Amino acid sequence: MSQARKLFGTDGIRGAANHYPMTPEVAMRLGRAITHVAKRDAKDHRVRIVIGKDTRLSCYMLETAIASGICSMGGRVMLCGPFPTPGVANITVSMRADAGVVISASHNPYGDNGIKIFGHDGYKLPDATEAELESLILGDELDKIRPDGAGIGEALRIEDAKGRYVVFCKATFPDHLTLDGIRIVVDAAHGAAYRVAPSVFTELGAQVFPLGVTPNGRNINKTGALHPKHMAKEVLRRKAHLGIALDGDADRVIIVDEKGNEVDGDAIMALCATRMLQKRKLPKKTLVTTVMSNLGLERSITGAGGKMVRTPVGDRYVVERMRKSGFGFGGEQSGHLIFLDHATTGDGIVAALQVLSILVEEQRPLSELWTGVMERVPQVLVNERFESRKPLKQMPKTLDAVKKLEAKLGKTGRIVIRWSGTEPKLRVMVEGDDEKKILRFANEIVAASKKDMA
Repeated sequence: MSQARKLFGTDGIRGAANHYPMTPEVAMRLGRAITHVAKRDAKDHRVRIVIGKDTRLSCYMLETAIASGICSMGGRVMLCGPFPTPGVANITVSMRADAGVVISASHNPYGDNGIKIFGHDGYKLPDATEAELESLILGDELDKIRPDGAGIGEALRIEDAKGRYVVFCKATFPDHLTLDGIRIVVDAAHGAAYRVAPSVFTELGAQVFPLGVTPNGRNINKTGALHPKHMAKEVLRRKAHLGIALDGDADRVIIVDEKGNEVDGDAIMALCATRMLQKRKLPKKTLVTTVMSNLGLERSITGAGGKMVRTPVGDRYVVERMRKSGFGFGGEQSGHLIFLDHATTGDGIVAALQVLSILVEEQRPLSELWTGVMERVPQVLVNERFESRKPLKQMPKTLDAVKKLEAKLGKTGRIVIRWSGTEPKLRVMVEGDDEKKILRFANEIVAASKKDMA
């Protein structure tokens, strides 16, 4: 039986900045561990590792520490500065680097931070590699390995990183189309894409009204995908065709139509996947998403002649299933959308461009395009924080409540319970036709969990 992981969660390492494990000491040891593992596959060249970050104040501290660890193991650091998570994945591949590191806590508030890692192929590391890194960080094996003299590494800055990524994003938009005449509000959440995102849409011909592009180290995610109402107001004020809201590291997107209505990841997947099915461009006629996606999405896909496969929560698990089974499109309700023909991870800008291509090709307002594509089943999500976690299999009262309530729902709904990947918070999701009833069911499960945790 594998040991419980102490550092890595569902998406890298994450926590309060300057508190364990998000300390410069751990970050430096992680830099050393990544370089050590990468050296096994690097034949005749010095290990090259890309580092990108979002705009949090603590990124300076962690960036320096990771770079120091890489250099101390003889690696070459390639700094991108503030840069989207998917941009780091892309640059890692295009520059033939051995690994890519992103310093970001994604949608979390600025006081948190995180570190996630891509392999040389641009994909997030498998669990086994993360477990090996964790063992190296917590052990003393690397303390005896210290290159000296010419063996010590160096750091350089990729001056044209932004331009490289802008070109990549634009290339995912159909060559025969432009965004001429399209008015777009782009909210970068004062995060990693504050420079890149407006440039992509502007260079394709759109008139862009930027929001969330003045980061100060503390205001990340104050707007953006977590708070799309800011953008919705601006869409109405500017009479824009749509709004595009990214999160702090730009790997997810929430869109607002011209009427100010929010279009979440499920609705975007329904819109894109049904069009791909019509054009016979959805590999194996299958969409991959997580257990949290709405039952209405599944009905939409099956109604269009396709099928839907569910994975555990986390875009990395969506990608793993896509790669394993030869699928090409998937994502999460939260707005992580992966088009494997274009990118190796969730990319908010690329996803928005795919929606824009449909809008331009069909010459219809977004409100018409998405509202009829899926009928959402009522869904409630209740979160309950505890002082610690306990494996679900050790929570009999909770499991009994779930079993009883699932029987009452039958085929008209679903129940999903899980622990958050980053904090001791139990998440209870219930779907069904009666919103009042499913909220009552969710609260009954939470009440049972409190008894288990007492």
